[in-house]
Amino acid sequence: MEQKYQKDYRPDLGLRNARLGFRQIEETHLMENVLYNDLVRRGFDVDVGVVEIATMEGGKKVRKQLEVDFVVNRGNDRYYIQSALSIADPEKKKQGIASLLRIPDSFKKIVVVRDHMKPWKDDNGIQYVGIEDFLRNELILKD
Repeated sequence: MEQKYQKDYRPDLGLRNARLGFRQIEETHLMENVLYNDLVRRGFDVDVGVVEIATMEGGKKVRKQLEVDFVVNRGNDRYYIQSALSIADPEKKKQGIASLLRIPDSFKKIVVVRDHMKPWKDDNGIQYVGIEDFLRNELILKD
């Protein structure tokens, strides 16, 4: 896993939106920005991660990069967090967790969704939690 690039997150979404003339109101980016701000507030170092994979396309080996929205570190603690508006569509869920499934370590992997849901874990050990619970309960990372 390597750091890919730094995304542009703003500490105040209202000022960001006003500066852009309320033209770029992408729900996915806004949700990521809220998560980023909360993780920084909690004292974590937050990076964007990349997982490289090799696939075969048209008989040729092709290298692809899958993004991990947040690689979160503090001391010996590390978490991998994906932000997703919804995982109701099985194909979207598969796409959203593809990078997490390819991380070869045992640190906690979390998908935060916009929807209200009871936190749960899948067969791969990936935890799913609604954004409200994630923001309100700092112990979610420890569970």
